[in-house]
Amino acid sequence: MQETTSLSLEPFFNLSMDLLCIAGYDGYFKKVNPAVVKLLGYSEEELFSRPIREFIHEEDRDLTARYRENLKNNLPLVNYENRYVCKSGEVIWLHWTSIPLDEEKLVYAIAKNITHKKKLEKERIEHLINLVDKNHELKRLNYTTSHDLRSPVNNLLSIFGFLDVSKIGDDEILETLDYMKMATEGLNRSLNKYVDLLSKKDNANIELEEVDFESILKQVKLSISSLLVNANVTFKVDFSALKGIRHNVNYMESVFLNLMTNSIKYAKPNVPPVISITSRIMEDRKQLVYTDNGLGFDMDKVGDKIFGLNQKFHNNRDSKGVGLYLVYNHITNLGGEISVDSAVDQGTTFTITFK
Repeated sequence: MQETTSLSLEPFFNLSMDLLCIAGYDGYFKKVNPAVVKLLGYSEEELFSRPIREFIHEEDRDLTARYRENLKNNLPLVNYENRYVCKSGEVIWLHWTSIPLDEEKLVYAIAKNITHKKKLEKERIEHLINLVDKNHELKRLNYTTSHDLRSPVNNLLSIFGFLDVSKIGDDEILETLDYMKMATEGLNRSLNKYVDLLSKKDNANIELEEVDFESILKQVKLSISSLLVNANVTFKVDFSALKGIRHNVNYMESVFLNLMTNSIKYAKPNVPPVISITSRIMEDRKQLVYTDNGLGFDMDKVGDKIFGLNQKFHNNRDSKGVGLYLVYNHITNLGGEISVDSAVDQGTTFTITFK
């Protein structure tokens, strides 16, 4: 009979490059590995003598406290990100997985330092914002230039209309005026075509096809299945009134994906997300209505900013301020509309009206 050897986990705990800690339900560290001490810069005595809350970035304290209540209800906390302040004053981002042991009133947690990843994401978003701004600038310049040029061209055409060529007896002058008129008319046509091209350019290469809502939803749910399971999401779906729409498949997948991940990110800490997605036809207008029961928005304060690029409203751990911007553009670029109805802690409803 083979003898079983008991192995100590202490070396694993002490040598781990990840941050390992044990915390009490009272909000204090009970044990930390050397990686925690090294990264935060505090001694064990300092870490044990102060509430964990004091080491967390001030803007993340309240939200972290709300999520910590779930741990006290014996619910694991996974994929949670927040900021800590080191003894040196440096702010770092940590990605947590925390498992409660209710009978011991303890939380066993592991964290990874993702500060570098956050910096790269910030740089990427800044580059995106810069590109979007420059693109808008170029579009405005094109439209303005085209508009400003058309006005004098139209004035010149009007002058040709006023000319009484019967009073001009020189054939060479008449021929020159005729050439000038034809050139001006040609320039006017070119400008009109150019303006039309600018207005249609965004949609020119977008492939459209019949998009089935149920199929898209199934595919997106499959792609984030673990996220949905961990968040304990409940779906209420009804596409009986409208099975689908002629749209771009990639755009529609992105719309579903960003709305669903937002519902998870901005869920109330102690309330599992409930997502309702229904289709309808109202006054010959084809619509998709998406509702969740999350944190919601103060529409008086942020109603005009919700779809803006890099707009953040909840100090969320992984908010990028890009998702709703993409949703808005995926809908409006194809002639649709999207509206929002929301209130703080009352959830949010997005109504998408297709062209």
